[in-house]
Amino acid sequence: MPAIKAVGLTRKFDELTAVDNLNLQIEAGEIFGLVGPDGAGKTTTMRLLTGILDPTAGDAWVDDKHIVKQAEQLKENIGYMSQRFGLYEDLTVGENIDFYADVYCVPRKQRAAKIDELLGFSGLLPFKTRLAGNLSGGMKQKLGLACALIHTPKVLFLDEPTNGVDPVSRRDFWQILYRLLEQKVTILLSTAYLDEADRCARVGLIHRGKLLRCDVPGNIKKETGAKSMEEAFISIINEYERDKS
Repeated sequence: MPAIKAVGLTRKFDELTAVDNLNLQIEAGEIFGLVGPDGAGKTTTMRLLTGILDPTAGDAWVDDKHIVKQAEQLKENIGYMSQRFGLYEDLTVGENIDFYADVYCVPRKQRAAKIDELLGFSGLLPFKTRLAGNLSGGMKQKLGLACALIHTPKVLFLDEPTNGVDPVSRRDFWQILYRLLEQKVTILLSTAYLDEADRCARVGLIHRGKLLRCDVPGNIKKETGAKSMEEAFISIINEYERDKS
């Protein structure tokens, strides 16, 4: 089984179809980017695949677990970092990650070493006693990632993790993601930054809830004759809107 598989996945909110017949397959150890503008359906897709939302139609499996029938088992094997990850600003860096270790029932005897490993991995070890509220935006994102990794998930979901982060922190964040790939972690991330699409093994271009393209970034640019993913995405959206009208 692939790490993530969706077949006809659909979610409606009254008259709005937020995710429309999504078919997607992501292999184990792959970094996949879900790219699209605000309101395209990226967050809803993430919430469906992590078992937070039930689909209106269709099926999906993550780490061979059905997102509805095995939702509780699924949550044990995934990490999810939402756009507004729940850090507690009045707790220190160390206290925040220890709290998430409690949430995920990480054994006490393994916890201290795991926390220090993750804080060292993300460059936060010198700031272990600093209040989370006093961290920069980029450091908060790295702490959120460390918290999402405390239980050693096999599949990691990141919803626009670099949104509003400065370019240097974005670069550092991506370096951390590449190191996770070396540990065979599967990563699905959403982003509105189209330049980040080139950093992914494959990307899915989503618009109005529909997956318009799914391929290697180079192939998408070659197909559209574009020099950048931004140009390619605009071309594909314009083509879709023309066909729809």
